[in-house]
Amino acid sequence: MSEAVKEILKQYPGAGHDSLIPILQQVQDKMGYLSEESVIEVGKHLNMPASKIFGVATFYNQFRFTQPGKYHIQVCRGTACHVLGSATVLDELEKLLKIKSGQTSRDKMFSMEVVACIGACGLAPVISINGEFHAKVTTESLKNIIENYRNREA
Repeated sequence: MSEAVKEILKQYPGAGHDSLIPILQQVQDKMGYLSEESVIEVGKHLNMPASKIFGVATFYNQFRFTQPGKYHIQVCRGTACHVLGSATVLDELEKLLKIKSGQTSRDKMFSMEVVACIGACGLAPVISINGEFHAKVTTESLKNIIENYRNREA
């Protein structure tokens, strides 16, 4: 078991089922996602089958089961972004990165998720990369944005 998960579980001695969500949130905050190993360990700690934990965790779209890329991209699909072309932005991003929402690129550099609303409607269409907002994104500007992140690694 990872040391990070051990440390989190130490904060919940004798915990019951009502601690499941806060524990999973802490594990994901620390590790970036919920690994199969971490779910099994949480299950042992709470005396719950891993299948039940996966069932609960998959109900909430806040939880991820794959390791995010170094640059995690959130694509806003809220009303303002939708009206101003976020579907086109999403399509272009899928082509550029060769991944779909919920996936991580082969090189582990990028991961992507679609979110209902980022709360930056005046910047629509907007994407967020590791919390950095990119406003009024077009297919052309998206190519430049992704290229700039790739160049950071060169």
